[in-house]
Amino acid sequence: MLKVNKQRLFFSAILYTLSTLFAGNGNVLEPMDIFEMEGVSDPQISPDGSKILYVRSGSDIMTDKRYSNIWIINYNGTDNRPLTSGQKGNSQPRWSPNGKQIIYVSSASGSGQIHKRWMDTGETTVLTNVQTGPHGISWSPDGKDVAFYGTVPEGAEFEVDLPTPPEGAEWAAPAKVIDRLVYRFDGVGYLKGYKHLFVVPSEGGTARQLTEGRFNFASYRGGQTVWSKDSKYIYVSTNLEDDWEAEGYRQSDIYQVNANDGKMDKLTDRDGPDGNPTPSPDGKSLAYTGFDNKKMATQISHMYVMNLKTRKIREIKTKLDRGVSNISWSGDSKSIIFNYADKGNTKLAQTTLKGKNNILTNNLGRSYSLTTDGRFVFITTRPDLPSDLAVGKIGSGQTTIITSINSDLLTHKTLGTVEEIWYKSSHDGLDIQGWIIKPPGFDPSKKYPLIIKIHGGPFSNYGNRFYLEKQLMAAEGYVVLYTNPRGSTSYGEKFAQLIHHDYPGDDFYDLNSGVDAVIQKGYIDEDNLFVTGGSGGGVLTCWMIGRTTRFKAAVTVYPVVNWYSFVLYSDIPWTGKYWFPGMPWDNVELYESKNLLSVVKNVTTPTMVLTGEADYRTPMPDSEQYYAALQLLGVESVLVRVPDEPHGISVRPSHHLSKMQHIMGWINKHNTGDLKK
Repeated sequence: MLKVNKQRLFFSAILYTLSTLFAGNGNVLEPMDIFEMEGVSDPQISPDGSKILYVRSGSDIMTDKRYSNIWIINYNGTDNRPLTSGQKGNSQPRWSPNGKQIIYVSSASGSGQIHKRWMDTGETTVLTNVQTGPHGISWSPDGKDVAFYGTVPEGAEFEVDLPTPPEGAEWAAPAKVIDRLVYRFDGVGYLKGYKHLFVVPSEGGTARQLTEGRFNFASYRGGQTVWSKDSKYIYVSTNLEDDWEAEGYRQSDIYQVNANDGKMDKLTDRDGPDGNPTPSPDGKSLAYTGFDNKKMATQISHMYVMNLKTRKIREIKTKLDRGVSNISWSGDSKSIIFNYADKGNTKLAQTTLKGKNNILTNNLGRSYSLTTDGRFVFITTRPDLPSDLAVGKIGSGQTTIITSINSDLLTHKTLGTVEEIWYKSSHDGLDIQGWIIKPPGFDPSKKYPLIIKIHGGPFSNYGNRFYLEKQLMAAEGYVVLYTNPRGSTSYGEKFAQLIHHDYPGDDFYDLNSGVDAVIQKGYIDEDNLFVTGGSGGGVLTCWMIGRTTRFKAAVTVYPVVNWYSFVLYSDIPWTGKYWFPGMPWDNVELYESKNLLSVVKNVTTPTMVLTGEADYRTPMPDSEQYYAALQLLGVESVLVRVPDEPHGISVRPSHHLSKMQHIMGWINKHNTGDLKK
């Protein structure tokens, strides 16, 4: 007898209804395309440069889950095929030093474990049996060991003895005792222990824990392990001071950990975050990034090189006035490869040890890897290209895209065209960069409704990258504006620090001037202007509608509206003393002036508040406060709570879809013009 999964059947019916409801003419992006889009990440080039491992991720429409598999492709773009399959998580592929084996993390058999695969035979074995998924896996250069970070369970130091329940009794779950500042983290949940460093033989065996204590040796989501060239040491970046949780990412030092006995040697010592330790191929130097902590709301990272024998440190002065990250050495140990963002474009660059720079490629996505002979692979993205693999060679001046991951979908879709704009802020004439997406089939003689979408951070940036959500907005007939107001990164440290102790503030004028600049182009329906943004963009959405009535409707997505509760309730409580002169109780007047509740009395704009119920970055109570204030003021408003979702609302594909449909549903409800689909 055929058994029918009623829950799956019900879910399929819902998805069919949604796809029917939101189906357009078939040649523009549609909400259900969220399930069709794929992504690529973490490319790893083989030691001889001939092959590339990468992670390819997608979504399963029936289980409503995301999955990832490891693929392999030749450097020249041929023979692109999967090494793993299924709808589980396979990630972090790493080549052995001789290129004959790989390791990766797989949850195919349940919890994530490190697997090893022989590339000639395809045989695999499991190297670990740990309680929580390993992070940051890496081979020792001699190929004998594998390092990784794992969570070591540890509860509160305070505990009480409870009586034993009678036999057969069913008592409630015990109380949870918390004695640490950061006891939950967004996207991770309630923390059950601390991140520590482990080593396991590459041939299999028992994993050895090298570090101990009530400290994290990696971030809450994991980190990357880094070996010395002689395989004797592992470099870590951590804060071992008593107040480490109160400093967060603003304080860390680099340690050299003996891979045999765990003995630690402190290599850097200053007030500031030193991280990304990267040894040179000749083993003589260690490059890293960091800055002297000046207690500013944001600072750019600089690049340093330490002589491992003398411990002498010097800064590599690139003169870019841009933060550097993701550093690697050239094969001859004479130059360093790194990422930086400039005017919304992320670049891969090379610098000599004297600070002479040259750009290797533009349009860099999240990551890259390279060989000792200078061949490299990277993720690339453009406004019309979600993500693909590209390759190049240092000195050639050329790069080539070798995959077309989403061509099966996008070949049959017309995207909105993207135009870069620059304009001046009405506040002080500051030059502001932005982009406009025009609807497919755009006709400049017609009038279109406008959505301004504001980025979060606030210390981040929009750029000439692909944005699915914005393209979906354009596909519904809207002109979409997104800009980088003061405080955004990629324009230099001074530009980013313009909102130091002043957020939200004059960024209002930067955003409002952007709307004016697009209106001046002559194709905007001024009676149908809309504003939305998430996180820091949610903050500025509330700030905008608290200071102007020009918008027909607003959607504020996981905002902060009360800086008191943000500092005392979020998973990054240390930000308070950097974004403000200090803690709330010492700076009551300034905190009050920046609270969005201070301007909510001015709001008349119909407003949706949308937040995930598992958001520990900008927690639900802030959204509840803002919604309650709007209701008490008689403002048309609605609160949308998305179950089990952290910051971003994208863990479950259907929740990502729901997020977009609620945003556009609210905007469409208040649009009094004709949608130009």
